[in-house]
Amino acid sequence: MTESQRTLPPEALDAWAKVLCEHFSIEREDLPVALILDLARDVAVGVARPAAPLSAFAAGLVAGRQGGTSEQVRAAVVQITALAEAVKKDV
Repeated sequence: MTESQRTLPPEALDAWAKVLCEHFSIEREDLPVALILDLARDVAVGVARPAAPLSAFAAGLVAGRQGGTSEQVRAAVVQITALAEAVKKDV
């Protein structure tokens, strides 16, 4: 598999987000793609690549347990990003 086959162009990611939103009746603004991608990048760099999807899931789980608002999603992402940064500094 080539690198170009492994990487989605932005419009494909937008299309996938649209499918998820329609299937699960999610408002588009409640699926912050850029925020989650930034989280994945920060965790992949600060901790390890396999930690990125685990952290994205954890952010959703934490936010969901707190009510699932957009603000709670962002707060969970901020906390996880800070943890990744702290781990990066300790290494």
